[in-house]
Amino acid sequence: MEASYSPAAIERKVQQTWDEKEVFKAVVDSNKEKFYCLSMLPYPSGALHMGHVRNYTIGDVISRFQRMQGKNVIQPMGWDAFGMPAENAAIKHGVAPAKWTFENIDYMREQLKALGFAYDWSREVTTCKPDYYKWEQWFFTRLIEKDLAYKKSSFVNWCPHDQTVLANEQVHDGCCWRCDTPVVRKEMDQWFVRTTAYAEELLNELDNLPGWPDEVKAMQRNWIGKSRGVTMQFGVKNSDDIIEIYTTRPDTVMGVTYLAVAAAHPLAKAAAQGNAELAAFLEECNTSTTSEADMATMEKKGCATGVMAIHPLTGEEVPVWAANFVLMDYGTGAVMSVPSHDQRDWEFAHKYGLTIQQVVAPAQGSDLECDLNKEAFTEKGVLINSGKFDGLEFDAAFDAIAEQLIADNKGSVTTNYRLRDWGVSRQRYWGTPVPVVYVDGQAKPADSFPVELPYDVVIDGMNSPIKNNPEFENTTWQGQPAIRETDTFDTFMESSWYYARYCTPHYGEGMLEPSEANHWLPVDQYIGGIEHATMHLMYARFFHKALRDEGLVTSDEPFTNLLCQGMVLAETWSKTEGTAKVWVSPEDVIAEKDEQGRIIGGVQKSTGDKVTYGGMAKMSKSKLNGRDPQQAIEEYGADTLRLFSMFAAPPEQTLEWTESGVQGAKKFLERLWRAVHQLVELGDVPALDTNELNDAEKALRRKTHETIEGVTIDCGERKTFNTAIAKIMELLNAVNKFAADASEPSPVVHEALYNAVLMLSPIAPHIAQELWEALGGEGLVIDASWPVVDAAALVKDTLLYVVQVNGKVRAKLEVAASASKDEIEATALAHEQVQKFTDGNTVRKVIVVPNKLVNIVAN
Repeated sequence: MEASYSPAAIERKVQQTWDEKEVFKAVVDSNKEKFYCLSMLPYPSGALHMGHVRNYTIGDVISRFQRMQGKNVIQPMGWDAFGMPAENAAIKHGVAPAKWTFENIDYMREQLKALGFAYDWSREVTTCKPDYYKWEQWFFTRLIEKDLAYKKSSFVNWCPHDQTVLANEQVHDGCCWRCDTPVVRKEMDQWFVRTTAYAEELLNELDNLPGWPDEVKAMQRNWIGKSRGVTMQFGVKNSDDIIEIYTTRPDTVMGVTYLAVAAAHPLAKAAAQGNAELAAFLEECNTSTTSEADMATMEKKGCATGVMAIHPLTGEEVPVWAANFVLMDYGTGAVMSVPSHDQRDWEFAHKYGLTIQQVVAPAQGSDLECDLNKEAFTEKGVLINSGKFDGLEFDAAFDAIAEQLIADNKGSVTTNYRLRDWGVSRQRYWGTPVPVVYVDGQAKPADSFPVELPYDVVIDGMNSPIKNNPEFENTTWQGQPAIRETDTFDTFMESSWYYARYCTPHYGEGMLEPSEANHWLPVDQYIGGIEHATMHLMYARFFHKALRDEGLVTSDEPFTNLLCQGMVLAETWSKTEGTAKVWVSPEDVIAEKDEQGRIIGGVQKSTGDKVTYGGMAKMSKSKLNGRDPQQAIEEYGADTLRLFSMFAAPPEQTLEWTESGVQGAKKFLERLWRAVHQLVELGDVPALDTNELNDAEKALRRKTHETIEGVTIDCGERKTFNTAIAKIMELLNAVNKFAADASEPSPVVHEALYNAVLMLSPIAPHIAQELWEALGGEGLVIDASWPVVDAAALVKDTLLYVVQVNGKVRAKLEVAASASKDEIEATALAHEQVQKFTDGNTVRKVIVVPNKLVNIVAN
């Protein structure tokens, strides 16, 4: 083998071998346990970033490890290829979205291959191709037929810049998540998928996902938001109308002093006729955010409607206000307001001078205090000022008030969910066409698939080229003239079932070939960011259950285990030019440090300007701190990049990118290379005879098998690859120390390096293949079995005991591993350093803790 490590040549050679032998092609094999490992598919933006590298390396390490455990592994890859970025790029650069997308895919595919990921590229899926989305369209028509998809007029979040609807989750701080344009509220017809039909199952099945992070399950439970409450009807003065509200706190109903309705509520709209102030307020609400996080912190505003509601139990009149914190598409679009026992209502009442009436007091013996001059009392307690309900605590009050409302035909006990149906239609071009046509104005599911999106189009601003386009719109349905729907699907539709299509990507007779799909499904290990917890992961779970109910899959959940990787951070530097902050590339900075090595400033190499260190920030091209993976591969090699990304932090935690850390990873691989080279140069290695080992050889062999034991747990159970790598590094240190002056090959050194290479192969597969061959391994290291611990090697001839006298360490002694308790006790008492502290004293007690400690009490 070569004396020096040359990653570029090695990686090209090994990757060529993998390609020629189709090493990663997954084939159904009922004789092996299957393992489906999947990382969330990327959007083809044009280049990988370090977040991709980390995410996909985690998945690849898991896949390779499981393969070495003897499992039949499938690890596919594809492209989430529809979406606004491609369309916006087309507008900016004057290139068709399809051309831009496919060119990016070709480039990014080569980047992924350069990193050595063990993907079965024969299963590659591209969501913007008709052979993929035709089945999504077919399935949507099945949802329509089952009343699980429908169209209705709804108030939506509208991005004026991107000219499309946004889900509530896509509105950040009142702005579009992509372009930061403030969103507005707009009423329009939209297609919805009835996710609420599965709300109870989506909630309950979370208990059957022990392999999911608790944080993600908590986020989903909160998003589904199951609650038990009371729906009740308030009358409207001088009208037959009613205002329906839902509350989980019926015990506070006697404290209602006003109702709040959404700006889009029919009552508010009607009251705004001839009321300029109210009309202006309603218009202002149309530009307000609908994000719950934003609504929790924004200023609460309202306007009196002039309408009076009739309390369902007392018959008293309460004013109705329009408020910016009530949404029409959440609940009934109206809420009862109890300012004494709800902090938001309390703040609103103080702002507008509305009545505050206490109806709940701290229970007897409670240490809670109620001071409505300071804040609302929101805890449960005992009812006061509530007529015949006085003295009841929460549970009894809930039942009594509900019974009264039911008896008066003005309410009912109901179960409610925060989860809303999924709005899936978008008004942009680059997406799957909604497979619906209109015959005489009536919506009909398409009768042939795909409803193909034309690729050869001219992009004119934000206007979708398939809208007002007779060539696309005009069609037929069962022989009748028809008009096509021109909305396209939210791209979350494509990413909600891609994992299943990977199982049968070339099947042309249906969405999935059930037998093969059910062989591989569910996904055993899914890897992706926690930011997808309440969108993609929820939608995919819904989709899987709908696929099950269509008879296409048999499992209840798509992903058995979920790993959410942390972000990748990089150094951030900036300087001030005028009033603007300008980002400076870390590579263009000479850092100034204090005596403790802490950064205190820096100088820009190219200009000599003083620059400011901003610490670590998420890698971003806009901050000039986004390290290009391709450049890093060329500089250090793919194995170094993979090793660093696994070693720098546990998978779930934030990883800080540092050039010194990457250089350290490269140096470790070079040390390993040299160690193997030195052993090979010494000639043929004698066979290992465990009966003829001296103490030093036994110690190195024990270290080898302790490492196998620890790394197996780290890679398999714990998935803490950073600690696994640390153990392999320690083993290499032990090898180098043992073989520092070796003049002939040692079988225990060979065993140590051989197993170190095997254990490192999922992480750094290219160098592992080369070293595996050098050490006499046959075939491909990926086809080798994972090392097995030799329990006999772990047995120690002697054990180290710490000896304490009256709680203080006084000696350490080596004792034969076979020594009895009495022999250990006698040896400790006879030790010279121990006798210094026991002579002249009476030994009262000797406690022997096996394999660890002797504690002597003497006075």
